[in-house]
Amino acid sequence: MDKQFFNRSLSIPLVLAAIALFIAGLGTTSWWRDLEGRAFDILSVYQPDRPETPGITIVAIDEPSMTAVGQQWPWPRSKHAELITQLRKAGAAAIAFDVIFAEPTVADEDQSLINAMGPDIILAADESLVERPYGSTLIRTEPMLDLLDAGAKTGIASLSMDGDGVLRTIPRYEDGFMAMLLKETGGGAKLANNGGKLLQYFGGAGSYPTVSYYQALDPDNFLPPDYFKGQIVMVGFALKAAADVGVATPDAFETPFTLQTKQLTPGVEVQATIFDNLRNNLSITPAPAWLKWVMLLVGAVVALSISRPKAPWKKIVILMGAVAGSVIGSWLVLRFGRFWIAPNGLALMMICGAISIAVRDFAAEQRQRRQVQMAFGQYLSPEMVEKIAADPSLLNLGGERRELTILFSDIRGFTSISEAMKDDPIGLTRMINTILTPLSDIIMEHGGTIDKYMGDCIMAFWNAPLDDPDHALHAIQAAQKMLAAMDKINRDIQELHSDIQIPPIKMGIGINTGSCVVGNMGSDRRFDYSVLGDAVNLASRLEGKCKDYDVDILVGEHTADAVKSLSFQKVDRIQVKGRLAEEQVYTIKQQ
Repeated sequence: MDKQFFNRSLSIPLVLAAIALFIAGLGTTSWWRDLEGRAFDILSVYQPDRPETPGITIVAIDEPSMTAVGQQWPWPRSKHAELITQLRKAGAAAIAFDVIFAEPTVADEDQSLINAMGPDIILAADESLVERPYGSTLIRTEPMLDLLDAGAKTGIASLSMDGDGVLRTIPRYEDGFMAMLLKETGGGAKLANNGGKLLQYFGGAGSYPTVSYYQALDPDNFLPPDYFKGQIVMVGFALKAAADVGVATPDAFETPFTLQTKQLTPGVEVQATIFDNLRNNLSITPAPAWLKWVMLLVGAVVALSISRPKAPWKKIVILMGAVAGSVIGSWLVLRFGRFWIAPNGLALMMICGAISIAVRDFAAEQRQRRQVQMAFGQYLSPEMVEKIAADPSLLNLGGERRELTILFSDIRGFTSISEAMKDDPIGLTRMINTILTPLSDIIMEHGGTIDKYMGDCIMAFWNAPLDDPDHALHAIQAAQKMLAAMDKINRDIQELHSDIQIPPIKMGIGINTGSCVVGNMGSDRRFDYSVLGDAVNLASRLEGKCKDYDVDILVGEHTADAVKSLSFQKVDRIQVKGRLAEEQVYTIKQQ
């Protein structure tokens, strides 16, 4: 198995697993739960599923009623008895008071309210947990027993907010205020397993049909005919400020719609919302903990898929689409499945996973590019190095057969120069570099690949690894420019070794075109990008024959046929060692 693939297949799952554990750890923090709560707030209020008709009509204890009644709260209980009488007379099906009548007041006033009680009345109770240094105390506040003995029912109306102060959850009370109201109005079969579920709100403050308390006291003068007929009526506070002197906050709560409306919702409307959630099965089930792990796994798989395209813009587009899809999917499941799975964890898993994999792959690619550039930068043109760096599969051992043009160049008389400088190896090395450096640059400028240096000889080829349709022409052009550079090379050598007499050096070049095997050849530890084939041997022989015919360039027949833009002169038909057939060879005509 390829080592690079093995490292990637091992490291990426470890990275994704670490991210999943990190996000799971975030899920235990309060700020992350608040963030998921905000996601619920945003998605649950977009085109919410609403009941066909509101199940509750609200009678609001509001500022206009305070003015109309003309008394400080608490009002005389005979006033509430009068309200009950008027509502029954108007045809109300049931009456719920989101007001706790826990303590006795004036006897006559209390008795008037007791006399008004009946099975159609539901009264609120309260349950609160008081924390003290020595322990916790659960305090339950019930309506006066005389009211219950007179036929009224009671239910816990306490509401609990999430950690960020938003009221999203149905209270976990079997005898909850709205549960008892629903039971008494014939909907008891719908009460099971709703405690702890999320509330589906239908709007901000003022979403329910509401009349002021003083209007309900005189419906004939203030309200349309039969306004309360068949209606379930709930009486509660809808004040902008506290009703009782010394109480700092009114009975109002922050809900998901507060983000839009910037207003608190009266507690009586929250109770009405709970009622309609229970009556219409609109409450939303939160996802169990195990499903969040499944979503993290899905996010990891998606992040891995995002990493497959090579183009960064494609990764960004896919990632943005996946994140948008997670949000849309979460809303669809909430809207039509009544099930809430927050998109936060999935989205963060995809984002962090995709970025982590991209960073890891980028670092690995850069490391590989550096290795390629170090290994091939001295032998290939920059374009070829970039191609190999972009496609590392070119570095695999093996080869392919393709048509190439091969060039051999050799310095004439260099053996005698080497003998003369045998006592100056450093100077001889500088001379070699002075010759080979410009010649190598010319080859690479013309798209050639330097195969190897053999003393003062250079072997190069064209049309691999990059495709070059005009490889024969480019090889010829490189050879011409190499010969033209010899004058400057000789001047540089004379300046470098002015202390000794060095005769001008010449060069012979052999060029041939033919089918070869090209690829990385060697062992797993050390290999060269090289060529093999009969065409290579012929190019080498042509370079050696240059001095026999006293020409600078000898070109094979296939090369001359491939280059139509230049004129060639036939030199001879030769038979080189190791070949039975004769080969027509050419040199370039002088213009």
